Amino acid sequence: METILKTTGLKKYYGKGETLVKALDGIDLEIERGKFTAIIGTSGSGKSTLLHMLGGLDIPSEGSVNVDGTELARLNSEQATIFRRKRIGFIFQNYNLVPVLNVWENIIFPITLDGRKPDQDFILQVIRLLGLEKKLDSLPNNLSGGQQQRVAIARALAGKPSIILADEPTGNLDTRTGDDVVGLLKMTGREFRQTIVMITHNPEIAQMADRIVQIENGRIAAQ
Repeated sequence: METILKTTGLKKYYGKGETLVKALDGIDLEIERGKFTAIIGTSGSGKSTLLHMLGGLDIPSEGSVNVDGTELARLNSEQATIFRRKRIGFIFQNYNLVPVLNVWENIIFPITLDGRKPDQDFILQVIRLLGLEKKLDSLPNNLSGGQQQRVAIARALAGKPSIILADEPTGNLDTRTGDDVVGLLKMTGREFRQTIVMITHNPEIAQMADRIVQIENGRIAAQ
């Protein structure tokens, strides 16, 4: 299988001397294209730090991150921002929807920021799969948590990114809704041959992935 994402010797340290914290302490990881990978660990294990590194949201102390053939460290700030918008889809625990935009506007927002034209047929296909057809004119505050997370998934998929990074996407949802959301994430991933990396502390949610990587104390404990 083709590797779409690779980290080599990835480290992230904070502080010095007695206050030194090794959030990541030498992560070597390869993610296969088209697979759904769950990264699991307790609070403070380093999993969210790892996700931020994979998405180019933070700079490592040492090591490298390569996403779909691009070495993130070689990009300047502006290049990194553009790369993230075009090649990486993010799904956050808090949805991060724009409150004054309706569902449709939220979904196409990152694409229009780039001055690109949305692929309406593709986006409507995603919307139908996620059951959002009747909500396109709704504002986020008129949606349930589960519906808002579906909009976030649609937004992440809409730009056809190389990889989707989901940070605790079920953290603010009840168990049943959380299971539904991860089920939809898995289904859309398969339907559109998407590569998904999901951070979670929930072992039951992680079981729905194709592969589980366990992080402990900034290192890979099992995979």
